[in-house]
Amino acid sequence: MGVAIRVADGGDRELVVRLLDEAFQNDPVSGWVFPDPAHRRATHHRLMAAFADVVLAEGRVDLAEDGSACALWLDVPAEDHEGGGGEPQGEDGPAQLRAAVDPDNERVELIGRLTADVHPSGRAHAYLWMIAVSPERQGEGLGSALMEPVLDRCDREGLAAYLEASNARSRDLYKRLGFVLTGGPLDLPDGPRMWPMWREPRSGQQVTS
Repeated sequence: MGVAIRVADGGDRELVVRLLDEAFQNDPVSGWVFPDPAHRRATHHRLMAAFADVVLAEGRVDLAEDGSACALWLDVPAEDHEGGGGEPQGEDGPAQLRAAVDPDNERVELIGRLTADVHPSGRAHAYLWMIAVSPERQGEGLGSALMEPVLDRCDREGLAAYLEASNARSRDLYKRLGFVLTGGPLDLPDGPRMWPMWREPRSGQQVTS
């Protein structure tokens, strides 16, 4: 489908945070991090804002022109920092995130540490941290349309891509886009399952110099 996409900037922060908050309120992983629904409604947006701030500063947010969807990408170099590629804030990032978002909630910190532990290192890749589609627009193909330009770039440049699927529906979408499971799933303690997924560039589309 044809979707007009632009790169978001600081002026889009509130829109991006709102998209992330609405799209992930009922996600299994968000429900595990914030198990009480009332507390989730009051606090979840702070976590989404922290994620958005990191990617606006260090990566790239692709935004559908009509404000219906966004994708948060980070370029992870081969010489990854210590502790895995999933924690751009550094080794103390999860603890700092917990302190800023919800100090009494250890799961805010734990989710960061667990995803960092399974994040591949030693090879450059594009990391899809999060992708959000407005609940009323889900199922229309916006997620795929938003990802395709970056995946096309990965194919041209011979760059791999990585993500963690937080539910079975998104896992199946990513499979259709060429992602495969890397290792086993990540089972959150007393919680849902996540699926780390890796995509090799499609070599037939690489540009040779």
